[in-house]
Amino acid sequence: MKAIFYATSTGNTEEVANKIHEKLEGFELIDISSDGVSKMSECDSIIIGVSTWGEGELQDDWEDCFDDLQEIDFSGKKVALFGLGDQESYGHEFVDALGIMYETLNEKDVSIYGKTSTTGYEYEYSKAEVDGEFVGLVIDEDNQAELTDERVTNWCNEIKVIL
Repeated sequence: MKAIFYATSTGNTEEVANKIHEKLEGFELIDISSDGVSKMSECDSIIIGVSTWGEGELQDDWEDCFDDLQEIDFSGKKVALFGLGDQESYGHEFVDALGIMYETLNEKDVSIYGKTSTTGYEYEYSKAEVDGEFVGLVIDEDNQAELTDERVTNWCNEIKVIL
């Protein structure tokens, strides 16, 4: 099984999840606010979509499912991440939720794919930047919505051969 797991508060993460879903064949779309994360155990390929809230925190539904996420055995699973944030208003914690998710999964020795360039973004700090790259697809619907479709297409073209 292949699936895209996401949660949304304003609808932006859901919109991006839908755009990714349209580009990739064979992926189920799962809103964790209603379905939780338990189906991750059944998946071989997983895409996780998170948005950053408050002062660099996970969106509420991800926060609520975080303990369940910790219990999942990710052995042999391929994972890709995407995150949403606002680089102008929250440049000091830009897409930190993406970084939190990466750190959590990285501790479980998960194979994570789909890193992207930091070029084209202006921010002060991000937990999602590791070794000069973002740990997944980064979308800023607040300030760069016009770049979303191109970024999604390029990222999906890269990961679809892996996942």
